[in-house]
Amino acid sequence: MRKLILITLLAAAAAFAQSGTPAKAKTLTRAEFDQLLATPDKVLLIDVRRPDEISSNGGFPVYLSIQIGELEKHLDAIPKDRIIVTVSNHAARGGKAADLLASHGFNVAGAVGAETYEKEGGTLTRIEVPKKVAKE
Repeated sequence: MRKLILITLLAAAAAFAQSGTPAKAKTLTRAEFDQLLATPDKVLLIDVRRPDEISSNGGFPVYLSIQIGELEKHLDAIPKDRIIVTVSNHAARGGKAADLLASHGFNVAGAVGAETYEKEGGTLTRIEVPKKVAKE
């Protein structure tokens, strides 16, 4: 019984430690990100935030919205012929998403934090969440 408890505690500690592991993906500066945006036909932005975060904090005019928890389920929908930049508020979730995509063979430039980008002088687009239409 003691052995089982010890193994369970070790597994829980390992899972907890792994969840806080920093991403390996590069966090892009505003200048690096702007340079990538200069060739929009070669870049794909994947925003891994919730829709309410995008609408309240702002985002970029064109992006693919896939929340980080759903990303692995939608890998087949992501084109492999583009340079990918993942987006979150401060690049932490974006970095984890970038690592996941890179591990599946995608060409990932890195992650950018929308709020960080704005603090560095970049301009974000304010996007309203569509209102639900009442059924008649």
